[in-house]
Amino acid sequence: QVQLVESGGGLVQAGGSLRLSCAASGLTFSSYDMGWFRQAPGKEREFVAAINWNGGSTYYADSVKGRFTISRDNAKNTVYLQMNSLKPDDTAVYYCAAGAMGTEEGNFGSWGQGTQVTVSS
Repeated sequence: QVQLVESGGGLVQAGGSLRLSCAASGLTFSSYDMGWFRQAPGKEREFVAAINWNGGSTYYADSVKGRFTISRDNAKNTVYLQMNSLKPDDTAVYYCAAGAMGTEEGNFGSWGQGTQVTVSS
């Protein structure tokens, strides 16, 4: 059974930083591309960042490019999202997902439960 467990969310002031982690189990982690998505209140879930199986390729939404960094440690079965220069608009529940490289939810077959990130102004 695939499990993805996010952690690291919380409340931070605008301009601050957070690092999200997503620990994976029940799958051959190094065989999967990984992604981060987010869903703000009243909005649809949207793509944030993705990384391929060996970390050699990454892709970001324009809204986070230059501020967020996705990385992975295959030895620890964990993917990370370093978020810097946070803005109130970054407030959302953040989800990690396992699947194939891409920006669409349909590319990813396994999802975590999400972790709340709240950025105060």
